Amino acid sequence: QVQLVESGGGLVQAGGSLRLSCAASGRTFSSYAMGWFRQAPGKEREFVADINWSGGITNYADSVKGRFTISRDNAKNTVYLEMNSLKPEDTAVYYCAAGRNTYYIISRSRGNDGMEYWGKGTLVTVSS
Repeated sequence: QVQLVESGGGLVQAGGSLRLSCAASGRTFSSYAMGWFRQAPGKEREFVADINWSGGITNYADSVKGRFTISRDNAKNTVYLEMNSLKPEDTAVYYCAAGRNTYYIISRSRGNDGMEYWGKGTLVTVSS
C-alpha cells in the first residue's frame, strides 16, 4: 500500500502558475503509475493527467493540455503537476493518485481511471 500527501496548492490570479507536489511513502514508487485528478465545488471528480512508472508516457485532459505538465522523480518518490496559464475554471481540490502498474494498464484499457490509492487533496483557487 502507498500513502500520498499533496502540497503546493493555494490562491493565484488568473494567468499565474503553481506547482503541485505529491510525496509517496514506501520503497516501490516506481511500481506505480501516478495521476492527478480534481474536483470543483458541486462537480464530480475529473481526470487531469497521469504518468506511467518511468515517466515516459503521459496523458492529459483536453482542458489542461498545453498548460499543465505532469512529471515524476522516482528517486524522490514524488510526482509533480506544473500548472501554467491558470484559469478560474481550474479552481478545485486537486488529488494525487497511484495505481500499481499492472492494475493501471488493465483498468485504463477498460475505461477506468487506473488508480487504487488517493491522497487527501490540496485546494487550488484561481481568482479572476
